[in-house]
Amino acid sequence: MTKADIVSAIAKNTGVSRTHVLAVVESFMEEVRNAMKGGKNVYLRSFGSFVVKKRAAKAARHIKNETTIIIPERYVPTFKPSQYFCEELRKSLKVKK
Repeated sequence: MTKADIVSAIAKNTGVSRTHVLAVVESFMEEVRNAMKGGKNVYLRSFGSFVVKKRAAKAARHIKNETTIIIPERYVPTFKPSQYFCEELRKSLKVKK
């Protein structure tokens, strides 16, 4: 599912124009991005959490040169779905016998 699909589905379900829905979706994504750039986590109850995680520095192998390189520590964005979301997903995708 793409952003355009999400916008179309929300517009269809709510009766709000696609341009307004697109503006809201874009604004939501921008707010999440800005919060995470500031080192803040975003928690959406019954959906999940957008979390900034710190990855420690580590050694890695450069295969071409056969040398060891150090990858510096860095911050990465992650998403952790809520327990409720995971349970709903499992129920809906359960294989029926």
